[in-house]
Amino acid sequence: MPLYYIIVLALVQGITEFLPISSSAHLLFVHAAINNGTLKAAWDDDLIMDLAVHVGTLLSVLLYFHKDVFRMIGGLKDFATGNRQSEKSRLLLYVIVGSIPVIIVGAIVNILEPAILRNLHVITITTIVFGILLWWADKKFPVSRKVSDLTLRDAILIGLAQTIALIPGTSRSGITMTAGRMLGLNRTESAHYSLLLAMVVTSAAGTLGALRLVRADNVALTGDALIAVILSFIAGFIAIAGMMRFLKTTGFAPYAIYRVGMGIVLIWLIYTGVIN
Repeated sequence: MPLYYIIVLALVQGITEFLPISSSAHLLFVHAAINNGTLKAAWDDDLIMDLAVHVGTLLSVLLYFHKDVFRMIGGLKDFATGNRQSEKSRLLLYVIVGSIPVIIVGAIVNILEPAILRNLHVITITTIVFGILLWWADKKFPVSRKVSDLTLRDAILIGLAQTIALIPGTSRSGITMTAGRMLGLNRTESAHYSLLLAMVVTSAAGTLGALRLVRADNVALTGDALIAVILSFIAGFIAIAGMMRFLKTTGFAPYAIYRVGMGIVLIWLIYTGVIN
């Protein structure tokens, strides 16, 4: 795979993975542009590379929220010793509970591989619809709660919402932030919890990527994947830091507007035959 392809793919994934703007829609642009508008040319290799850059972004979120990681490790100790009501153990519990639905549904989807997940029209629709939903949730609901105020019910609801992100174009970050805002989390806290959930989900995606690499038995592809991991890690860390600072002063409206605009551009590219 050409080096420029790896660089562009890793940077796009790293920047868009944690922003509520759908990384899958952006990766669609990249694959289509480099494959001359055709997405099926190297689908299997592209899928492996997509999973590789997810590993890079996982490392970036682990580093940025390393304090929370250590808190959850401490929560595991509290949980084991029977102290299940400590803030650390509750955070660990809620992240696990919130991740279970998407892991189960994702495993089923990975086995069935429904064609809808590769449908370009679906990606355009979800990009626009869930962008509007994010704007509506941010505008309508209060911003009074923090992650420490979450309940088990909240964790389950956000976890169920996260399963919708298995439909490309929805944006895992976008739908979990939307659900968080609907439950009253303020903007930075909804992003905070969304990124904590990303640790578990992205670990699962990375595991799938590793298995695909082993089955592919392709040394060159493995080297490409490692380069992608490093680059997406750097881009992901910068993107997280930027978003968390941005949300302190600005809401989700700019992201929603961007999503709608991108969806319209995608529709135009598809119906003019630029992407097929």
